Amino acid sequence: MDFGRLGVWCSTDRLDAAGLRGLLRSVEDKRYGTLWYPESRGYESVALAGFLLANSSRLIIGSSIANIYARDAFTARRALATLNALYGGRFALGLGVSHIPMVEGLRGHRYDKPIPAMRAYLDGIAKGGDAALEGPVLLAALGPKMLALAAARSDGAVPYNVTPEHTKQAAEILGPGKVLAVEQKVCVETDKARARALGRRELARYMTLPNYVNNWLRLGFAEAELADGGSDRFIDAMVISGDAETVKAGLRAHFAAGATHVCIQPVTEDGDTRHRDAMLAALADT
Repeated sequence: MDFGRLGVWCSTDRLDAAGLRGLLRSVEDKRYGTLWYPESRGYESVALAGFLLANSSRLIIGSSIANIYARDAFTARRALATLNALYGGRFALGLGVSHIPMVEGLRGHRYDKPIPAMRAYLDGIAKGGDAALEGPVLLAALGPKMLALAAARSDGAVPYNVTPEHTKQAAEILGPGKVLAVEQKVCVETDKARARALGRRELARYMTLPNYVNNWLRLGFAEAELADGGSDRFIDAMVISGDAETVKAGLRAHFAAGATHVCIQPVTEDGDTRHRDAMLAALADT
């Protein structure tokens, strides 16, 4: 599956049907290869994938990620097979263990240890059909153990909230021949104070989740840098901002570190699709 050099990551729960169609047109018209979407409190992942595939013509649609606690492994495998059979092989199944509040607090499941839980889920996927999978399976991998599992048991990884330093480590663990599709938040905005304010608001939801916090600490950020909304150094690392050329340079750093694909997440004011689309246009030739 050809993901293309660049993709777009978007929090689709914020968009209605018309908004989703507008997003698809913008991403497809600007020749991005893939649209990635999450699974959180809103749209169900597989149903949304069907809508996105039905309303696009050439885009790869990737879940980033489908929560393994939301459906059993057999169902996930059949979703992969169904969507690729009906929509010309354009669906990639990104899987993740999610977070304790989303699993225990929201869904009422028990949150198991991430590595054994994912390994067991991949075992179930393997049993859900023939030996050859019907499309790519990727893992939301941050730490070295999950990256090693991605290398051994999947087509690659879809890291989120990371830096080029993490991308280099991930590429080394995954090895050759694996997909490394890295999400990167961007804000084409030369007013640094405004860009940082937008970044802090966007990152606030992640800064209480241990999976991300632990990975940021592994990457060398101090606990003090993650307090009170995050230090300027931390925010600037998580959300590349500045003029278009500055942002492009930041995106290219992931490729230099070993990414095979970078998915851009525009950070804007809520509902500012004009700024979102302008960013996508400005960065499409990175």
